[in-house]
Amino acid sequence: MELELRGKTALVTGGSRGIGLAVASRFVEAGANVMITSRTAEDLAEAAAGLVAAGAPEERVAWVASHVGRPDDAVACVAETVARFGGLHVLVNNAGTNPYFGPMIDIDLVRAQKTFEVNQLSVLVWTAEAVRAGLRGSVINVASVGGLGVEPNIGWYNVTKAAVLHITRQLSFELAPDIRVNALAPGLVKTKLASALWEGPGEERIAQHIPLRRLGVPDDVATAALFLASDASSWVTGQTFVVDGGTITQPSGGVG
Repeated sequence: MELELRGKTALVTGGSRGIGLAVASRFVEAGANVMITSRTAEDLAEAAAGLVAAGAPEERVAWVASHVGRPDDAVACVAETVARFGGLHVLVNNAGTNPYFGPMIDIDLVRAQKTFEVNQLSVLVWTAEAVRAGLRGSVINVASVGGLGVEPNIGWYNVTKAAVLHITRQLSFELAPDIRVNALAPGLVKTKLASALWEGPGEERIAQHIPLRRLGVPDDVATAALFLASDASSWVTGQTFVVDGGTITQPSGGVG
């Protein structure tokens, strides 16, 4: 079965750069109509223009500026998507943030709340709005391998991503059989959000601890998203698809 999305419409949050933009590109190539959204109109216009310049039909690409942490923006963006393309078949909850770096116990409540609202609560809010608007198809939640373990300095971020994994399982149970809900758990991907972790000499050092000996790139995750959005995964729901170059297969170092 081919990985195609012809006649389907996808809404991608955090769609102006990084993983979100790579997902939008893959979806358009597969025949989908794509609505991308993020906070900044200028970034979205540039991203949409880039998709068109790369060969996407202009009539199949649209954008709306919105903040995933604001429920009213979810209502407006989903409504605009349905009005523009006549329906909604795939929702990719990709937007994320990490405004704090350090021991979790020292995080201030403002940044803890922001991380919760963007990374965790928005997944529920946007999915609920999409379902109310008639979504029938697939929801893909972009989490992180951080949600499967522990790491120094990004503990609260990882807590929110762990919650996304359970939200995925719960919604897959509640929304079946009309809607499939799955999660992607990327390892360290070369995006702007994660740049502080890998830029410079850190990239080579980190790559030596990854079995496939390289960091991920956004298209690694986008290809997995295409599989989960397409009918090729029609019997897959409630699952976490890890895309990490083998990172989590590493021995703990505590035995042997």
